[in-house]
Amino acid sequence: MTGITSAPLLSIRGITKRFPGVVALADVSLDIAAGELHAICGENGAGKSTLMKILAGVIGSSEGELWLRGRPVRFADTRDAENAGIGIIHQELNLVEELSAAANIFLGRERRSRLGWLDDRAMQRAAGEWLNELECRVDPRTPVAALRVGDQQLIEIAKALSRDSQVLIMDEPTSALTESEVARLFRVIERLRQRGVTILYISHKMDEIFRLADRITVLRDGRLIQTLERAATDARQVTHLMVGREIEAAQLGAGRQAGEPVLVVEGLSLPWPGHARGWRLKDLSFTLHRGEILGIAGLMGAGRTELLECLFGASSEPPSGRIHLAGRDVHFRHPAEARRAGMALVTEDRKRLGLFAQMTVGHNITLCTLDQAAAGGLVRRRRESAMAEATVGTLGVRTAGIDAAITNLSGGNQQKAIIGRWLLTKPKVLLLDDPTRGIDVGAKAELYQLMDQLCREGLGMIVTSSELPELLTLCDRILVLCEGRLTGEFSRAEASEQRIMEAATRRAG
Repeated sequence: MTGITSAPLLSIRGITKRFPGVVALADVSLDIAAGELHAICGENGAGKSTLMKILAGVIGSSEGELWLRGRPVRFADTRDAENAGIGIIHQELNLVEELSAAANIFLGRERRSRLGWLDDRAMQRAAGEWLNELECRVDPRTPVAALRVGDQQLIEIAKALSRDSQVLIMDEPTSALTESEVARLFRVIERLRQRGVTILYISHKMDEIFRLADRITVLRDGRLIQTLERAATDARQVTHLMVGREIEAAQLGAGRQAGEPVLVVEGLSLPWPGHARGWRLKDLSFTLHRGEILGIAGLMGAGRTELLECLFGASSEPPSGRIHLAGRDVHFRHPAEARRAGMALVTEDRKRLGLFAQMTVGHNITLCTLDQAAAGGLVRRRRESAMAEATVGTLGVRTAGIDAAITNLSGGNQQKAIIGRWLLTKPKVLLLDDPTRGIDVGAKAELYQLMDQLCREGLGMIVTSSELPELLTLCDRILVLCEGRLTGEFSRAEASEQRIMEAATRRAG
């Protein structure tokens, strides 16, 4: 372990955090050594992010103490924590998109000339030095909104380093990164450790944890279960500690029988005005059957999300080609038309496009089907509540109640609520865009079982995923896209990671 000393840098003593109706953390005690990379694991809802927010001053604890460098500390807000040398990189990045990279790095600590004017040149020069050190080859004057997620994340890290952060908390840092951006982040992490920075790393990805971590702490249901040396454990043991049971490889799809075609797509193309290629999708043709899960694989930019948006009437440009749904030709100009026809879409970006954060669990579920709860033009609260309660019960949504805030739910339970919203519309086809992104291993297994059950009940599903093992587990057939064109199709028996990757990197002739 690089630069680790025997005395703990950070001590967590009996930390408890209560929210209305929920104990998010219960008597958690933990020591963090200086210079180590300490992974924090657990299912969504285990208390990982709550603990990290307490350490970073985002929220306060209900009970317990924090000790930093041998002294007790209490943070009133994030600025207190930052002044003490603790920074946090949230999963949902906390940047002002309208401002430049340099302005974000020095936000609230702007450098000024002797006359009191903002010294943009000094900030841009310093920002450029930080970004170069982090392999972020962007102009510091560039607005953050114009940058890729991976570069935005490095701006957050540069901001923390510019404050001389000695403890850096990373919450699911690779969830939205490409493979090359992940490799770059890992190189940056190694350089940070050589500088003596202590890193708390939240992730549910076992390969990352066992590549990076010195020690691994597992939380479950708000309690600390165990802290392990990486070399003394393995992914199976950590997973077992996370969920309190063994997660066996899901055996899904056995005995499933596909029915008649429910969706036929012929020659589907989506133009890309102003781009040299000219299209996002080109001449796609395929069939989906009732009771079948059809997977869509491909590298980033292959057109997976664009395909689902075309099918749902939500594409950036009008597509061409033929879409035949449940026996009739359809041409959706708006998602509302697709919903009425029997199409449903669970989007990839759950926070921005799926959830209504200011609404309750129940209202998020019934949002698309309020007409079913209405009488005489008025929504009947009792009917609406019954619909939401039935969905929560059927899908096993873990919540304090339908009146709880949707943001209080774990990622897996939020996703169940969104799926429940669309199931109330009684769809003929369910489109799922990377449905387990940011969801832990236990919640994934539950979603897999739910999708298998829905399929056996006759629902046709199209599923995209950036994780090939997920598609191999779930799907009856897998289509592969490369640069918007279909370059491979495999049955469950034919599909393998190697064959899919070969097709995903092969341009159509």
